[in-house]
Amino acid sequence: MFESVFKTATLIPEDVDIVFVADLFVEDYVGGAELTTEALIESCPLKTFKIKCSDITLETLNSGHTKYWIFGNFSSLNKELIPTIVANIQYSILEYDYKFCKYRSIEKHKLITGSECDCHQDMHGKMISAFMYGSKSLWWMSEAQQAIYEKRFPFLAEKENTVLSSIFNDEFFAAVKLLKEKYKDHNREKWIVLGSTSWIKGFQQAEEWCKQNNKEYEVLWNVPYSEVLEKLAQAEGFVYLPQGGDTCPRMVIEAKLLGCKLHINEDVQHAKEIWFDTKDPFDTEAYLYAARERFWSSIQQSMNYVPNISGYITTKDAKSQGYPFKASIESLLGFCNEVVVVDGGSTDGTWEELNNWSEKEEKLKVYLVERDWNHPRHAVFDGAQKAEARNRCTGEYCWQQDADEVVHEDDYERIVNLCRNFPKHANLISLPVIEYWGSNKKVRLDVNPWKWRLSRNLDHITHGIPKQFRKQDENGELYAGLGTDGCDYIHKETFEYIPHANFYTGEIHNLRINAIRGNKESIESYTQWFSRVVDVFPGVHHYSWIDISRKIKTYKNYWSQHWQSLFNIEQKDTPENNMFFDKSWSEVTEQEINDLAKKLSEEMGGWIFHEKIDFSKKTPHVEPPRDEPKVMEKK
Repeated sequence: MFESVFKTATLIPEDVDIVFVADLFVEDYVGGAELTTEALIESCPLKTFKIKCSDITLETLNSGHTKYWIFGNFSSLNKELIPTIVANIQYSILEYDYKFCKYRSIEKHKLITGSECDCHQDMHGKMISAFMYGSKSLWWMSEAQQAIYEKRFPFLAEKENTVLSSIFNDEFFAAVKLLKEKYKDHNREKWIVLGSTSWIKGFQQAEEWCKQNNKEYEVLWNVPYSEVLEKLAQAEGFVYLPQGGDTCPRMVIEAKLLGCKLHINEDVQHAKEIWFDTKDPFDTEAYLYAARERFWSSIQQSMNYVPNISGYITTKDAKSQGYPFKASIESLLGFCNEVVVVDGGSTDGTWEELNNWSEKEEKLKVYLVERDWNHPRHAVFDGAQKAEARNRCTGEYCWQQDADEVVHEDDYERIVNLCRNFPKHANLISLPVIEYWGSNKKVRLDVNPWKWRLSRNLDHITHGIPKQFRKQDENGELYAGLGTDGCDYIHKETFEYIPHANFYTGEIHNLRINAIRGNKESIESYTQWFSRVVDVFPGVHHYSWIDISRKIKTYKNYWSQHWQSLFNIEQKDTPENNMFFDKSWSEVTEQEINDLAKKLSEEMGGWIFHEKIDFSKKTPHVEPPRDEPKVMEKK
């Protein structure tokens, strides 16, 4: 999903709901799999679109990434597309045979190679199993087929698995009724044998059985489907002896429903299932008739799936700090099923406002978790508070933001859809940040345009200091090495970073660096790219630096002590250590702060205060790619 934000839809029609994919359809070949697929398409309550596997490209997938896809036989699918499909598409699989095997048959594999099938251990088998594991649901032709798959790939048992069996359309059921009535008094004599050049169909074995048992028989070669049913309705029996596992042969079912005696072997894999192994053909017919509704009911349930999302933030004196915390929470309420706020013991009225609000808003859950903010390592508590808030989330997915970040109302639905299509290879996604500078007219270019944001709610994911930066002072207290803010996404036990999916590539990073250096073409290209990213992916508007005067005062009164606490450093109040003024903070007046803030806002597009301000280096900025969130109008 992050490969490109510039691709456009070209192949899948916009008004389509379901995309059916197969090597062949009934228009190309009338086989059992094709007839089952067609019966499902005919009974679909939604608008469908057929496409052959050989016609699918990356552009095709991109054009239909919001649709629901159903894959039938997919042997001709470009296997290099499977990772993209798994990562970006909602889909189900109809498995008709054994595609993990290169020969699509365990027995055929042994016949050709002389050895047992071990395809599940090679790259082909692993790719097919990964494709299946990425699906929303797996539909099998028989219980035996499902068992064979799960023996080789036990993890598939975790999926939504359903034995569907072969599917028939209304025309078939009507034909069965008419034919049974037509030939109810017919004297049945012949046996039917399916003629085939395919070894696995067992034609020679079936014919030999008829000869040995003195059965009059007729071999059907390339006979129209309606004529096959007509002959079965008149026949005494049907003999079918496949030489390998045949998951759910339609002709065996057709013969049973039309009153034929059956002589089959154990390779007819559905033969012992309850719906088929019955003396009452009505039980079989009723099961088959209801199969289409079972299938579409399940598919529609998958399509209409609404993810459960928890939003979480932390607060501490947010009111006196001038944070738009109420707008931040209100934006979370726009798309989250619950919003968890952990307050660290505010003394400025923030906690009281949160508590009163939660009594009126059912989705808002607030908790008071006080800390000793005078502790020498109080900065470590910032990550601990985020971990505390996350730990109280109950949703499937978690959206984290700070009290000075706000989600645009246009992104609410995008976030829900992103959870529906969450990349299967990732547990954490980074998303865009619109970082204001001095006003809502400038967006910073000098900082990364992304932040870790949306994640699966898994027990091992938490916040804190990553493994390589974890240190202890002489009292055994935890602190951080340079390179972390103490709030990273980490593994709860190993403290390793949680890998994340990101839209921000190395190529774009180089473009941004050139733009920071003042290259006009790079600024223009980066601006276009960033605007497109914000159009495609949900993110936040970050107000940390919109009021520069407030921010400088925070540096003076809080952040310098915070970094000293976090990194176990001592930084005296000297002119050298003050990145804003050439004097100690104790000598800086409020007017000086306001004057500097005004100049920074007007003359600069941002500044990272790891070094002293240099107004000769005019940092560029980009134009806001969209309007501010409406909730900020109430701030």
